[in-house]
Amino acid sequence: PNDVPVVEKRLMDVKLGELGSWLGGRDFTPNGIISAVRRGHDRYYNKYINVKKGGIGGVAMLLVGYVALSYLWEYDHIKHDRWRKYH
Repeated sequence: PNDVPVVEKRLMDVKLGELGSWLGGRDFTPNGIISAVRRGHDRYYNKYINVKKGGIGGVAMLLVGYVALSYLWEYDHIKHDRWRKYH
């Protein structure tokens, strides 16, 4: 009844012990990565942006993610500026 091959499962359905074989079945070629990003974008757009009664939630989520990622990328620079003396 529940004999779905590990490769065909979604990431949230994979057990921790099956993670290696699941990752081995992914397509890491440039075309595979591009198609995975495109599928992710399409799912996000259809779930949060392209809805009948949409609000600012989907765009705000994207903006918060961008701000958090930018902060993580610049954290070393921000950390060094914190301890610098200005005199």
